[in-house]
Amino acid sequence: MSGTAPTPRDPDFAARIRRSFARQPFMAHLGAELVSVAPGTVEIALPLRHVLTQQHGFGHAGATWAIADSAAGFAAQSLMPADRTVLTVELKINLLAPAEGRLLARGRVERAGRRLTVARSDVVATGDDGTETAIATALGTFMAVEGLAERET
Repeated sequence: MSGTAPTPRDPDFAARIRRSFARQPFMAHLGAELVSVAPGTVEIALPLRHVLTQQHGFGHAGATWAIADSAAGFAAQSLMPADRTVLTVELKINLLAPAEGRLLARGRVERAGRRLTVARSDVVATGDDGTETAIATALGTFMAVEGLAERET
């Protein structure tokens, strides 16, 4: 979303996102960590370990896809009311370069709607010297869902 930062519909959105992320066994299994949460934006980091690589030694595209999806999805959820959670409807990803090192997915909302939100996620690899290499860009559609929030307690 261009311009000023969007206003979240839930004043406790950041804590809600952090609780929801902490309940994801798959993110824990990967070793991903939630780095930052702000209205309409979320960052997730993933240090690549050997078990997350493919046959050529680069990060597996599935690991990149997973953090791109979660970063964009949680960015979408950050603008939803407290009684809503998010499910991915679709996610298209372009892999731009082989993944090595520490990955960082930066999710941000492009357009928030009442039922559907379009969000993107750009994934970079950070080298030891702090330089960033674009690894992937993803664009997805995320659905606001009622009734699953009770499961998140």
